[in-house]
Amino acid sequence: MQPYSREPEYLTTLADGTVKQLNPFTGTEVWTVPGRGNRPLGVGIANPAPLDPDAHGAHCAFCEKRYDETPPEKSRVVHRGNTTWETHYRTPAEEMFTTVADFRRVPNLFEILSYEYWNLNYGYTLPTHVASRREAYLASPVGREHVLRVIDAKLRASGRRPDEIAALSEDERIAAASGFFGGGHDLIIPRRHFVDGATHDNQLAGAGTLTPDEHGQFIAYTVEAVKGLYDLNRYARYVSVFQNWLKPAGASFDHLHKQLVAIDERGVQNEATLAKLRTNTNLFNEVATNYAAYRNLVIAENDHAMAFAGFGHRFPTIEIYSKSERSDPWEQTPEEVRGMSDLIHAMHAATGTAVPCNEEWHHRPIDVDLAMPWRVMLKWRVSTLAGFEGATKIYLNTIEPTMLRDRVVDRLFALRTEHKVADSLQIAFEAPCRPNSLRYGKQVRS
Repeated sequence: MQPYSREPEYLTTLADGTVKQLNPFTGTEVWTVPGRGNRPLGVGIANPAPLDPDAHGAHCAFCEKRYDETPPEKSRVVHRGNTTWETHYRTPAEEMFTTVADFRRVPNLFEILSYEYWNLNYGYTLPTHVASRREAYLASPVGREHVLRVIDAKLRASGRRPDEIAALSEDERIAAASGFFGGGHDLIIPRRHFVDGATHDNQLAGAGTLTPDEHGQFIAYTVEAVKGLYDLNRYARYVSVFQNWLKPAGASFDHLHKQLVAIDERGVQNEATLAKLRTNTNLFNEVATNYAAYRNLVIAENDHAMAFAGFGHRFPTIEIYSKSERSDPWEQTPEEVRGMSDLIHAMHAATGTAVPCNEEWHHRPIDVDLAMPWRVMLKWRVSTLAGFEGATKIYLNTIEPTMLRDRVVDRLFALRTEHKVADSLQIAFEAPCRPNSLRYGKQVRS
């Protein structure tokens, strides 16, 4: 029998006010030094420029008037009336502009893992239904022209000279388009670049500017796409889901979008967590949600999810955990997925569009049978790693968890009063999350 071992204290406040944090899953050590958290957040534009009305719907390659600048879409969601949302699959090139998509799923022009990666390393080929979709699209003159135009743009962006591109046969150019149909790196793109009625370029449309219903569709559509990538490629062991908002957080476009990347490993983060989970199946309750509740770090919750100020992260981080018994997001009920969406949306709304941030999804890898909650990290990219962090591997996080909680909670009350977040939101201390009330230990695989 192994001797009893008490978990360490993950948050320690020293006499001078310095807060030392330890991440329970990665062991990352983080300090918050008094006074450094008072610096302003965000990257607001000092002198906003008026928007050109003629550019409406065409501000970037993700906008609705420029659909033909992205690879052939896999599907789109269209809003019909007040409550009806339709998902359209296999849209022909001729119908690309027939409807305005509230959300589109398109292949990434520059994949992290290309089709060639899967083909050469695993012998992966396009499934029959995907190959037939590719053939049908290329058989259409409009579709073939679309693919060739996008391929040429990709080749130019990759540094190929015009004469090199001109020397390629049409078949050689088309051969580079398999990833457009069966690749494993997709984008989920909402309709708006700027908020409706925007007049200046500082009025970007972010996740928090969507309505709760729109964001619910955004999340449900993303969950469906994750399952679709697992179904498409049996060699994929994990699908990474993330959202980079603004350039300091790694975004190429200031147009809201999520990225989904199928990879052939579980990832270091998952492997480290699984190693601990195998020795303590109650790990997530003990070192995350319960600890957050005991330390009054819970920001908000509803019947299906909870959000709290995270600890032991390099950047200020809000963690949103599903309460569902089912680990896999695509196996959860629509109500459970919507509950997660409402909290993710509220945290983005409270953060605001001026703060660069990363939204990172964590879910159980497809080849794991241990219970792991679906959880989402919203990381505020408000500081830059420097020499001290590199030399010591101790990270300076300018906002400690209780300060993060207070900033978000104050904003949430105002947003709920304005009906800009879900009315079902229970904000900190209204109905505090009770330790051990979550259901992770009962999780099942359906």
